[in-house]
Amino acid sequence: MNVAFERTGPLTELSSYPQWAQDMVASCAQDRQSVLDHELFQLMKEGELDTVSTRNFMVGVWPVIERFPGYMSHNLLKTRFGRSGGDNLARRWLVRNIRVEQNHAEYWLNWSDGAGVARHEVLEGNLPKGSQSLADWCEEVSKNDNLAAGIAATNYAVEGATGDWSQLIYESQAYAESLPETGRKASLRWLQLHAAYDDTHPWEALEIVCTLMGMAPPADMVEHVGECIRRSYVSMRVTLDRCLDARARLATLSDVAA
Repeated sequence: MNVAFERTGPLTELSSYPQWAQDMVASCAQDRQSVLDHELFQLMKEGELDTVSTRNFMVGVWPVIERFPGYMSHNLLKTRFGRSGGDNLARRWLVRNIRVEQNHAEYWLNWSDGAGVARHEVLEGNLPKGSQSLADWCEEVSKNDNLAAGIAATNYAVEGATGDWSQLIYESQAYAESLPETGRKASLRWLQLHAAYDDTHPWEALEIVCTLMGMAPPADMVEHVGECIRRSYVSMRVTLDRCLDARARLATLSDVAA
């Protein structure tokens, strides 16, 4: 019998969750770290990301930012009030946070403005080729997979890894100083809200996933959810790869070689 999960420990401590969830998170840790270690974020942290790659990043990631309330709405449609404790928890959380994500879209545009990429370019510019990988995957899993997989892939995996890299950039003095002093606070607002130490959304999502799946779900179910999480991290890396300007990277390598 699969016993229901009800968290008793602190929200943001992994030991508060079932052993299967702890093992699943551990199995995905290397893929998550690879997002944080991506060259684009390392360059951004040092204030050395070229203008083309900055433009590509702001424009290429925008579909995920703009569509994130839609991903959550797809998952909301899978819930039924009163069907289970997990459904009720997910329903309340999704309804409450969909509007919050809309505000985050405006903060992204403020960041883009500060980084020198006009909002009309973000809203109407051509996407870097292949940068839709993450947006397409989030749409697919949220629309077509089960509720636990959808929330795990988007609200846990994508928001969690985003918290990691947001903190990296937000804490960088070099990056902050690369932005115009006038309006800098507004430009950094998106990063501030998503920095890992300030964002509990991924942990709340993990609690929902565990409540939906219980203390001892079937092994194939756990493997599937874990694979969805890993695919989110891989899709993030692919999108970032497509945002880096190849010509700028070659020029940098040539300078180093010289």
